Amino acid sequence: MKAALVESPGKVTLTSVADPTPGPREVVVDVAACGLCGTDLHIMQGEFAPSLPIVPGHEFAGEVVGIGTDVTELSIGDRVAVDPSLYCFECRYCRTGHNNLCDRWAAIGVTTAGGAAEYAVAPVANCVPLPEHVRTQDAALIEPLSCAVRGYDVLKSQLGSRVLIYGSGTMGLMMLELAKLTGAAAVDVLDLNAERLATARKLGCSGSASNADEFDRPQGWDLVVDATGNGAAIQDGLGRVAKAGTFLQFGVSDYATRATIEPYKIYNQEITITGSMAVLHSYERAAELFAAGVLDPDVFISDRLPLSDYPSALNAFAAGVGRKIVVVP
Repeated sequence: MKAALVESPGKVTLTSVADPTPGPREVVVDVAACGLCGTDLHIMQGEFAPSLPIVPGHEFAGEVVGIGTDVTELSIGDRVAVDPSLYCFECRYCRTGHNNLCDRWAAIGVTTAGGAAEYAVAPVANCVPLPEHVRTQDAALIEPLSCAVRGYDVLKSQLGSRVLIYGSGTMGLMMLELAKLTGAAAVDVLDLNAERLATARKLGCSGSASNADEFDRPQGWDLVVDATGNGAAIQDGLGRVAKAGTFLQFGVSDYATRATIEPYKIYNQEITITGSMAVLHSYERAAELFAAGVLDPDVFISDRLPLSDYPSALNAFAAGVGRKIVVVP
């Protein structure tokens, strides 16, 4: 089969690899679409070097075309979205409900072969059937949405909150949609990319700007979300949190990124600084929200490219082109 392959840091090619075969409790998925995200860039940069070479792609959906000997829950022809998370279920974090912090954390498309290929293997437990009205190609959005749902689990957002989101790429826009859904009084969005800000306005943000000083919020925001991973944005956002407010580190930063905090201010104003890592008990809920129409796929997916364009698609994503880019095997 054809597949994208990250051979070594900075080198990705399109090649042929062996067709996958399912284990007893696995299925083979004919991939309909696979999304690109920041984690793919980190893979390219060598941050998961022990896993290389690897077929990337952890945001995908498709049709079941092969089933293992012990699979009874799915049949050939079923359409599914795939949760890429692979946990050991044995370490302390798994046993205390923090599976996303698993000591042996792994993921399809990150540490094992993923969906940037014609076919991919997944445990049957990771497959969520799609309702008839959901287009299979669109369902690649469910995985990033599940990360956003996890983010809001951490935030414990309250009705009437004032929210500030740094970044209006796919993840920032998803956080915008969830903020509206959870009853925010106002959702302001920051970005240096004018085209992406236009999409935030289309989705109904309260305000948009390239600098937080353009907003009239002298008391700050109850919830501040960084969806960029950019050090300057993070540093600025830490200073925009209102008293008793929360700062969520949602964007994925480079390992070397650093920011300075003010311990006295955190104490004196009861500010919470927290983070959200990937998916935790949120994939099925994201699938239900997606089926209910919380996102418009035609707004969120800006580019649908053939798998053969994966290397250039990755470059376009790194350059900030469009919104969600998906490849279609």
